[in-house]
Amino acid sequence: MKQGDGWRLGWDPTAPIFKALLAGADWSIELTEAEFNQFCRFSQRLSDTMAQMSDELMESEKIACEAEDDLIWLEAEGYADAFTLRFILLEGRRAEGGWPAEAVPQILQALPSLKVF
Repeated sequence: MKQGDGWRLGWDPTAPIFKALLAGADWSIELTEAEFNQFCRFSQRLSDTMAQMSDELMESEKIACEAEDDLIWLEAEGYADAFTLRFILLEGRRAEGGWPAEAVPQILQALPSLKVF
């Protein structure tokens, strides 16, 4: 389990179905391994895209980037160096959540330490 102000991430490889936990200040959802793997891949991809866009944007310009497959949709929205992260699970129990820009750098830093992808 990793946590910070307004967020928690968890991974339990021994759990039968829902091996991962994503949580905000007042919500939480368990994910399957496939959902969590895509969440991690898309989070990193969106973070990389936001960083790459910093040279293309004016300082006060906001952008939104999305990534989606059959399992999950993710969106990074804000400034290249400070953006929110939102997700929607697209299969099964369907849920959504997100974190403010202040929490996202900590979350992105914690993800690789939970599981090797």
